[in-house]
Amino acid sequence: MAYDRDPLWQQRHALAGLGLALLLSVPLAALAGRLLGTLVDDSYEARVAVYGALLVYLVAGAVVLFMRVARHETRPVGAGRVLLWLASLWAWPLLLFSRRGGG
Repeated sequence: MAYDRDPLWQQRHALAGLGLALLLSVPLAALAGRLLGTLVDDSYEARVAVYGALLVYLVAGAVVLFMRVARHETRPVGAGRVLLWLASLWAWPLLLFSRRGGG
């Protein structure tokens, strides 16, 4: 079939897992932005700034993870895989630097 040769189709598991993890991360970032923003300065602007910074961090992490890991992901998406993508999305600098230092 023609879609078997499509690169995006071959990476469908990674795209789905990473997309779901990013979707789940938005409310987590909102909660973290509220809590951390209140610690920094108890104002709406501080909470929005922290939330915005977290969203940028997560989107950057999604790009890095997709570029580094997606081509190796072949397992179907399940709850455990989404949780692994979610944890990886929040901890992506550790994965990036550990690969660079170890490789």
